[in-house]
Amino acid sequence: MPETRGSVRQRKKAAQEASKAAAVEPTPAESSATEEDVEVIPEPKAKPTPKARLETEDEDHDGYTPWLDIVRVITFLLLASAGLSYLISGGETYTWGMKNPPKYLQVNWWKSHFAAPLQLSLEELAQFDGRDPESPIYLAINGTIYDVTANRRTYGPGGSYNIFAGVDASRGFVTGCFADDRTADLRGVEEMFVPLDDPAVDNKYTTAELATLKSQEREEAERKVFEALEHWSNFFARSDKYHKVGIVRREPGWLEKEPRKKLCDAAQQQRPKRKVPGQ
Repeated sequence: MPETRGSVRQRKKAAQEASKAAAVEPTPAESSATEEDVEVIPEPKAKPTPKARLETEDEDHDGYTPWLDIVRVITFLLLASAGLSYLISGGETYTWGMKNPPKYLQVNWWKSHFAAPLQLSLEELAQFDGRDPESPIYLAINGTIYDVTANRRTYGPGGSYNIFAGVDASRGFVTGCFADDRTADLRGVEEMFVPLDDPAVDNKYTTAELATLKSQEREEAERKVFEALEHWSNFFARSDKYHKVGIVRREPGWLEKEPRKKLCDAAQQQRPKRKVPGQ
């Protein structure tokens, strides 16, 4: 059957529409790539309620026991204590069982730091000479009072240094005359270090030379008195057994009211001889 003009036009129109549809419709590969490139936004999660959070924490702690941590802490403390004991005691003990522990490990040392310092007159200081076994033993040197109760055998009655208990015997610490010099008056003590006059030797100096020499000798003697007193003051201040408790209370001008003491015999006999020039 011969084609009419109308049928040809219809087929041409159908072919054009099919061509347009093929151009617009994506291929399977293009469709797949497009789907993969699309970003998927997750839905926001709801915040847990306080009750749900508490239940979760309880579940996390199920099966936990603190005993292991407690054992670890106790073990560490024991080891640290033993190590410190060994170091502080100089290798004497691991368990703090020291015969003479450092002063900062003694209760009395801490009490003396937090308590107000004592101010005792000589009469009050004399009451702490060791005769009362219930009272501490005090001694003073250079105006500072120290508690020496830790060595009651030495400073108590019958002890070799009981002569110093209950007094400020600074002079006796320098001269060594324990019985005679139980006082803090140091006037004239420097004489024990000043060389004796010897005419046979002094005549070898001119008058000016001898005057200069004597001035130097006295200056040196005063320095030795100071060093001797400082030595004993530091001995008590740095001791691990004794600690400072206060000071001696005195009236103003007390020294001028005291009679000047004579140099004790033992100190007098120790005086050096002056050397001849050139020696």
